[in-house]
This record gives sequence, structure tokens and C-alpha cells, in this order.
Amino acid sequence: MPKLDKISHDISIPDDVNISLDGPIVTISKDGKSLSREFYHNKLVVSHENNMLKVFCPLPRRSEKALAGTWAAHIRNMIEGIENGFEYRLKAVFSHFPMTLKVEGNAFIITNMLGEKVPRRANLPWTPSEVEVRIENKSDVIVTGADREKVGQTAANIELACKVKKRDPRVFQDGIYIVSKGV
Repeated sequence: MPKLDKISHDISIPDDVNISLDGPIVTISKDGKSLSREFYHNKLVVSHENNMLKVFCPLPRRSEKALAGTWAAHIRNMIEGIENGFEYRLKAVFSHFPMTLKVEGNAFIITNMLGEKVPRRANLPWTPSEVEVRIENKSDVIVTGADREKVGQTAANIELACKVKKRDPRVFQDGIYIVSKGV
């Protein structure tokens, strides 16, 4: 495989989004909302030039080329999250025992799943200002936020809390499932 002399990813920045670089920490902000993330590697550099962010690596190896693409994708996701936000939709499915869903502080509580007496809990590790969890129509759960990874992890925590154990999953399909992901 031929070796490249450099790898460079250019990311355009919308006019109303502010970018600040403080060493390896990239901060993206708009209208009072901000996201920060640390990008540190000894060969990769993130720089800000005339309304463009550039992820650059001279003489990259395969792993550094892959890491540069990953960093560029993370920065694009940060910009997209600050501008529009991310939203995951989940749906509660039950056949016989109606589930009750509640958000209490940093916990999502599912009661009466499969007729169980003890409620199931899903941790919501971030504050409501970072990731908001809403319940609509008693069976629809909407998770929204600016950070794609935090929104996705919160939705995954809710889905995982409803995992059916010690029963045939083809028969007992009750639970909360991710229906759509997107902006």
C-alpha cells in the first residue's frame, strides 16, 4: 500500500457557530449552548483557519489516517448537534401487562413490565440540560440533546433496562425499543 504524504479533512463552519481551540480542547458554541471535546494525539493537529476547521496529519500510518477521519466525524457531529440537535424515538411495546413509564431525577423507571412487582430502572447519567427525556402518549419516549453520543447512550440504557431474561425472546417481546434515530 502506498504511503500518503499527508491527510487533511476540511470541515466548514456555519456563520452563526463559534469555534474556539484551547490546546487539544475544541469548543463549539451557539446561542448559549456549547459542546467541548478533547482531541489529543502526538501526530494529528486540529487547526482553525478562515471559517474552516482542519484535521491534519503529515505522513500518516493507517491508524492515524483512520483516527483523522474519526475526529472529523466527531467535529461534524458536534456542529450538527449544536445547530439542530439529535433525537431518538423509542416505543414501549407490551401485550398483556401495561407498562408505566416515569422519569424521576436521574432514573427512568419502568413498572409492571411482564407483570413484575419490582420496577426496572435505567440510569440517566446526564443532566436534563444535556439530554432531555420525555414521555408522550404513555408509550412513546423521546430522547433529545446536542451531543450525539450522550443521546445514543441514554436511549441504549433505556432499551437495555427492558431486556427480557430467562424467557424466550421470540414469545415475550415486551420492552422499549429504539424506533428512529436522527436530527
